[in-house]
Amino acid sequence: MGLKLNDIVPWGRSLDEYIAMFQLSEQDLARSIIDCAAGPASFNAEMTTQERSVISCDPLYQFSESAIQQRIAETKDVILAGVQANRDAYRWDFFHSPEHLCHARLATMAQFLADFPTGRQTGRYQVAALPALPYRDRQFDLALCGHFLFAYSDHLSFDLHWEAIQELCRIAREVRIFPVVTLSGERSPFLKPILDNLKTRGKHTITLETVGYEFQKGGNQLLKIQCSSRAQNQIF
Repeated sequence: MGLKLNDIVPWGRSLDEYIAMFQLSEQDLARSIIDCAAGPASFNAEMTTQERSVISCDPLYQFSESAIQQRIAETKDVILAGVQANRDAYRWDFFHSPEHLCHARLATMAQFLADFPTGRQTGRYQVAALPALPYRDRQFDLALCGHFLFAYSDHLSFDLHWEAIQELCRIAREVRIFPVVTLSGERSPFLKPILDNLKTRGKHTITLETVGYEFQKGGNQLLKIQCSSRAQNQIF
């Protein structure tokens, strides 16, 4: 059946996971990046220690460090229990067990929490929510969106998905979304109509690529959208 959650929860991922999920090359990491619906990921904190530039946006950032920490504490046991109950829905090579997963996630989110006050003050963490973002057209080279669109298809409408993807395409030259399955591991019912919509807009180059990172079984495809004067649509 797979994992089911009643709400969108704060659950952060690390730089190593971002590199694997989004197929980020050294050249990509040097680009101007916006991480949308970023949550309590340590991606921004780790990139900052490498003197790289990232803007992370999420409505979560309206809250204080202590409030976010409390929300993480309230949800971690629910997530752990859900993963334990659906252990066979996951591959245990990147993480060795549900307990190892939880430990790694908490360490990642602790990095975020330590960085959050300074990062918010300096503008690296910004309060903004899809599908309406306060950024200029093509302000960023690359927009990332992980474990939000498609993952929460049971919580977010098709219209929100479509509007959000159009907005990401407005603010960035390239968009990468991972994964394209729901929390329960099924391919999002919104993926095909979104791809069909994108294909009718000739300026986009669309690729659906299989990546090496696969924690959810079957959750190893990355949607890439590049603005282009020509249309190419590929599924690998």
